[in-house]
Amino acid sequence: MTRGYGTGDEYGTPRNPSQYDDRTREMPADYGDQQYDTYGRQQFSGGRQTPPGSKAPTVNAGRLWAGGVATAIVAALIALVGVLIARALPKVEFLGPLASGPLGSGQTVVLCLSAAVAALAATGLVHLLLVSTPRPLAYFGWIVALVTVVAILLAFLGSGDLGVKIASAIIYLVIGIAIGSLVTGAAISATGGRAASR
Repeated sequence: MTRGYGTGDEYGTPRNPSQYDDRTREMPADYGDQQYDTYGRQQFSGGRQTPPGSKAPTVNAGRLWAGGVATAIVAALIALVGVLIARALPKVEFLGPLASGPLGSGQTVVLCLSAAVAALAATGLVHLLLVSTPRPLAYFGWIVALVTVVAILLAFLGSGDLGVKIASAIIYLVIGIAIGSLVTGAAISATGGRAASR
């Protein structure tokens, strides 16, 4: 007996088409709703992949603002140390006459408080940028750098001796660098490192 191709199995018995496995029927109903498993293997989400960096990272506000408060303390201490160093220099009446003591006048307290407030303001700014903008740390870095430059230029445009202007500019520069670096680190820590990858 001659058997044609595709007419039956090897014994010549015709096959019922309903016996063939339809692999497409075994696909799970939620196949298109899966995203990523615990090992990072890519699955599907409605037939589309979520572009990396398009979703704002989750911010641990407590950790972020704890870092902001610590940064405020550091900035205030930088201002205080800067005043002490500037007043230790001969013939530099920084924030008060030399006869007013090592801390100078009440402007020293104003400078320290201003540095602390600037650190807290920077923390609020980076918090806003983290939840609202792409590449938040890039914007934050530019803003802090430009504000620091403005403060330095205002120090040289003001009245007073050249030594006072130079001392003010150096203090503002160090405070700006400290605030920018420390708040950036707090933001990265508060987002589990995801802010740095955006």
